[in-house]
Amino acid sequence: MLRGPLARRGYDWWWHSFTAQDAETGEDKPFFIEFFLCNPALAEEKPVLGQLPENRRQGKRPSYLMVKAGTWGEDHCQLHRFFAWKDVSLHGKAPYRVEAGDCLASETALRGSVSVGQKEAAAHPEWMCDGGTIAWDLTVDKQIAFNVGYGAGKLLRDAEAFAMYWHAEGMKSAFRGEVVFNGRRYLVTPEKCYGYADKNWGRDFTSPWVWLSSNCLVSGKTGELLSDSVFDIGGGRPKIYFVPLDRRLLGVFWYEGREYDFNFSKPWLRVKTEFSFEEREDLAVWHVRQENVSAVMETEIFCRKADMLLVNYESPDGRKRHNRLWNGGNGWGTVRLYDKKNGRPELVDEVTATHVGCEYGEYGEAD
Repeated sequence: MLRGPLARRGYDWWWHSFTAQDAETGEDKPFFIEFFLCNPALAEEKPVLGQLPENRRQGKRPSYLMVKAGTWGEDHCQLHRFFAWKDVSLHGKAPYRVEAGDCLASETALRGSVSVGQKEAAAHPEWMCDGGTIAWDLTVDKQIAFNVGYGAGKLLRDAEAFAMYWHAEGMKSAFRGEVVFNGRRYLVTPEKCYGYADKNWGRDFTSPWVWLSSNCLVSGKTGELLSDSVFDIGGGRPKIYFVPLDRRLLGVFWYEGREYDFNFSKPWLRVKTEFSFEEREDLAVWHVRQENVSAVMETEIFCRKADMLLVNYESPDGRKRHNRLWNGGNGWGTVRLYDKKNGRPELVDEVTATHVGCEYGEYGEAD
């Protein structure tokens, strides 16, 4: 998507998250892999890092491919590897393909590695990452999509009306393969990966920034795993033509083959949204209530702060506005889904969600 003005002031990323099992103990461990592309028209011989003091003094904006990979849990970390654009091979039309060094991202495969020394990470804050080593070799099967649409669709996208766009092509995805993290081997299987894949692009990030999703869902009616279900919520404060639309979320619940759409950009749905985030001593807590003309979804999610990380990005203009962006992959909670019957909500199911991807952050106007 980095064409026109976005080539000089824009980002485009593909995000993947999933759960693996320790090859020796069988214990669950969540991971994430992201390919983040920024400002190709500003490319130089080496990656241009926007947080490097010298680049900030010279007014240089970031330009690179950043491969971000890591894990959540007590040993949570984010590891970054940067490539100059001259070292990137990119197929810009569908199906997409991004390749640099041994790192590859495409619609059906993920391969790569990142290795950062602890002392190197401490000495280079412009890398915005921790120390550690990770390698992966995975196949991807994107099974259920959330086609956001943005109301006027292609017209708004071509006009770059929104500051941040979102498309969850694989909000339910099946991953297969393995990950080696800090010397330990983890196996990834379609049955127990609870995988997720989406992409975002634009000229800046939203604040507040909200994301909640899971396809590890157990029905309160039957007590069984819902095999064809997933929910996904994202957004916060979108901007259209630089004008903020306060506290708006895009949401969907694909419940056993039926789609419940809570998309604020579709006016005919008459979506109403209320959400809050609470940072307790040891927990992060999300409350979301979304309502459209025919249904209601109430979501409450928890995640241990000790398992989460403060995820780092810099904006295409070179500023790092989000400095407290909570990001987790092993949240849990409840989603209550209702159909409206004669104007009154009637419970469809009260679903228990685990392995929840979750995110929240905001910055002040002065940041």
